[in-house]
Amino acid sequence: MLLAGASASAQTVRAGIEAWSAGKPEQAVAIWKPLAARGSADAAFNLGQAYKLGRGVPADLAEAQRYYEQAARGGHLEAQTSLGLLLFQNGNRAGAMRWLKTAADAGEPRAMLVYGTALFNGDGVPEDRVRAYALVSRAAAQGLAPAKATLEEMDQVIPIAERQKGVALAQQLVAAGTAKATAKAPVPAAKAPAPKAASAAPAQKPVAVPPPPVAAGGAFRIQLGAFRDRAAAQKLYASLGPRLGGAGLTLVPSGTMTRLQVGPYATRAAASAACARLAPQPCFPVPSR
Repeated sequence: MLLAGASASAQTVRAGIEAWSAGKPEQAVAIWKPLAARGSADAAFNLGQAYKLGRGVPADLAEAQRYYEQAARGGHLEAQTSLGLLLFQNGNRAGAMRWLKTAADAGEPRAMLVYGTALFNGDGVPEDRVRAYALVSRAAAQGLAPAKATLEEMDQVIPIAERQKGVALAQQLVAAGTAKATAKAPVPAAKAPAPKAASAAPAQKPVAVPPPPVAAGGAFRIQLGAFRDRAAAQKLYASLGPRLGGAGLTLVPSGTMTRLQVGPYATRAAASAACARLAPQPCFPVPSR
């Protein structure tokens, strides 16, 4: 009976996805809302996407966060990652790192990239370059393009001995995850719908949003990372190109590191919007100095 109930729920969520894909986001939202109210993590995640994108409902990041958190607490990996990124952009680093670590531990590639980058930079978490290399290399192995670029930068600054330890740790994490999944795997059921089918549909068709305006003398910038090599920071800035909407480069010395900041933006909201366009690149608003 539980399996049948899950199948019916998944089919209903799928009906919302079909409406979304057919250009009827209001209908999709109307389908998902009662399902989310009954505890569907997939429906809650999709509603979070709708509120974040402003499709079918007015854009509302507070509502997006609320639905992401509901889905995240239900074990939805994409929601845990999206919630972590949203909290990070809003300056809640402690909350962001908690959710990103949870998703990274479960093998979600975007979370592994962002949390691994934070570990490398010691940004909100204790620096751990071995684990950072392990997580980013796992994300790159799953085909995440920004992770591949980040791994190339790490290869230039992390000694070979540490990289070898990182590779070994990555292999251990994969093996542990495989063993855990095998232990939890149920007896195969006849033609049960794929559990992930409903999870990511809204993200597959995001609406194009123009870059937020860059304000001369604005109060905020966005920070994209901290680097030991200034050239690596400049390379990342150049690679993001038109996605930055003409925002200027600022390199801020910080001890032995160089922080890459871009802007300025008139408000924190404008800076957060700029960060949202760059996901999964680690990014958060900071006051201009």
